[in-house]
Amino acid sequence: MNQAIQWSYVLAALLFALGIKLLGSADTARRGNALSAVGMFLAVVITLFHHSIVDFRLIMVSVAVGSLVGGLAARRIAMTAMPEMVALFNGFGGIASLLVAWAEFTKHSSTSTVSTLAILFAVLIGGLTFTGSLVAFAKLSELKLGGIRLGKVIAFPGQKWFNAGLVLLCVGVVGMLLVSTGEVSSLFILLVGLSFLLGCSGVFPIGGADMPVVVALLNSCSGVAACATGIAIQNNILIVAGSLVGASGMILTRIMCRSMNRSLAHVLFSGFGGGLSSSSASTDGEVNPISAQDAYYVLEAARSVVVVPGYGLAVAQAQHTVKELATQLEALGCDVRYAIHPVAGRMPGHMNVLLAEADVPYDALAEMDDINPLLGGVDVCLVIGANDVVNPAAREDEGSPIYGMPIINVDNARNVIVCKRSMSTGFAGVQNPLFFKENTRMLFGDAKASLQELISEFKHA
Repeated sequence: MNQAIQWSYVLAALLFALGIKLLGSADTARRGNALSAVGMFLAVVITLFHHSIVDFRLIMVSVAVGSLVGGLAARRIAMTAMPEMVALFNGFGGIASLLVAWAEFTKHSSTSTVSTLAILFAVLIGGLTFTGSLVAFAKLSELKLGGIRLGKVIAFPGQKWFNAGLVLLCVGVVGMLLVSTGEVSSLFILLVGLSFLLGCSGVFPIGGADMPVVVALLNSCSGVAACATGIAIQNNILIVAGSLVGASGMILTRIMCRSMNRSLAHVLFSGFGGGLSSSSASTDGEVNPISAQDAYYVLEAARSVVVVPGYGLAVAQAQHTVKELATQLEALGCDVRYAIHPVAGRMPGHMNVLLAEADVPYDALAEMDDINPLLGGVDVCLVIGANDVVNPAAREDEGSPIYGMPIINVDNARNVIVCKRSMSTGFAGVQNPLFFKENTRMLFGDAKASLQELISEFKHA
């Protein structure tokens, strides 16, 4: 029986690995997600048979309630709120690991040093992942607390030293728990509280522009916590699954940092990215507004169009509308492609998911490095709700806080049409000189409404 259980764990681990592999391609991502879900279901069922110490009735009720809540949430969640949902998932993973480790610590007071260290590590990482994810959720949701917009950088003098002190205090408490032979429940609860505080204090100083990196990092932390919990309870499949999530999350974090030309330490400790501000920066020059009718004439004459989506597209829920506009252009023989910046939106892959929902062909999506060399020959770049990822200041202005960040060089195209509500800045809180260039025209208004006007012009032509 035990051998069959172990082989079932191996099968579940293979399904996890294959699922992650398939998630690397847009056209196989759904299959990969399904395989990973099957692997997790198999792992849960086998674990229940392996450890006959649980009440199956309670487990089944929990599974039913969780499935109902998760299914309804997944179906009802708006695409704009998908990053917030991912942040919550990370937090739930962290608190689950903490609770399992806590239960194991309470049940076995005399464990080996390795097991105890794994339990304490799971508690520390799980706790900071939980509260850090809640803060990330609040920032992504642009919530306010006492009149303070949480999306901004929230820090106080000596914040870094305070966080460093918290880390040292956590290490000290862990050391005391490892060597203590008496009653340690108060020390353990203190460690839980410190982990919660460290999660809040670590994420509050990070601004909205860096949330894609933070979400990826917290995802990695949830995996590491799960892996430590697996070591504590000696569950191989939890170790494997946690390791996969932790490693893949860290790889994604590195990709996000490279896409912003910044180190992880700079993201965590610089306090940059305090955008999420609706205030307009001062203008340097005059913008050239364009009407939907005039924009139609520009697009109608174009032989090649590159669409650059940003968070504004998600806010306007305009993904289906932009697909309809692309269909109109393609009917006239125009080549339409979509340029995707790695950190566009508020989580990794946000724009890919958004366009996939509108059935945009996967082969029409182009990564930043692939599309940039071609933009000089493109007739029109249609920028919809994107800001920082197309800001030439990242390439031209050494004094800009985003200098050195790789961008999509839309200003190299013959014509640029920017769909935007106003002249407000992006997450980085810096003005975009693209809006004042001679080949740029600003189509002001709600993105969905503006695109619908363009579609009407095509239909009535």
